[in-house]
Amino acid sequence: MSLLLVRHGQASYGAADYDNLSERGHEQSRRLGEWLARGGHRFKAVVVGGMRRHRQTAEGVAAAFAAQGLDLPEPVADEGFAEFDHQAVFSTWLTRNADHPVAIASRSGRPRDVGAMLQAALLAWARDELPDLPESWATFGARVHAAGERLEALAGDGEALVLSSGGVISRLAQIALDVPDHRAVELNLALRNSALSEFHPHAGRLRLGSWNALPHLHGERELWTYY
Repeated sequence: MSLLLVRHGQASYGAADYDNLSERGHEQSRRLGEWLARGGHRFKAVVVGGMRRHRQTAEGVAAAFAAQGLDLPEPVADEGFAEFDHQAVFSTWLTRNADHPVAIASRSGRPRDVGAMLQAALLAWARDELPDLPESWATFGARVHAAGERLEALAGDGEALVLSSGGVISRLAQIALDVPDHRAVELNLALRNSALSEFHPHAGRLRLGSWNALPHLHGERELWTYY
């Protein structure tokens, strides 16, 4: 069986409501669905993490399947695939480190400066340096691990499509590759919007088949986004 995990399309970074696909995010989702349908992918199950941006990405894929006369299973919501509370993690780090050069630089809004802040905050979270968050790094990892174990039974011997977020998918990759926490942070920050990553259950664990692929956006670099 094959498990295709997809990071949601571009959300509304910088807007009051992040959990809503941008126009570009809707386009990424539609193109993803077209590529999956043309490529012969027929899913036994579709799972969403329960967030609006996950559902909207699934809707874009389903619309592309329908346009080609193909059915897509009704999405099943599984909160195990919901993203961690990124606003809590990043705001807590910024509050505790307001005078840090990385925090100061991030106020510029430039992608490189913001990316450095995100990395610093995620590493601090992984080291348990951010108290009183809704979910610790370890608790989040255990939740994701349990969600991954549920997928095999859901898809049987076919394919399952999971629409989730970068934090979730990177933690599953960390488990599959058996790499340390700082590598999981790097994997998270590298994952592009609407990117495909393939996992295969084997001998009681997930194995990583491919990572961060954008075949549906080939030749469309303006649609390659991270935030």
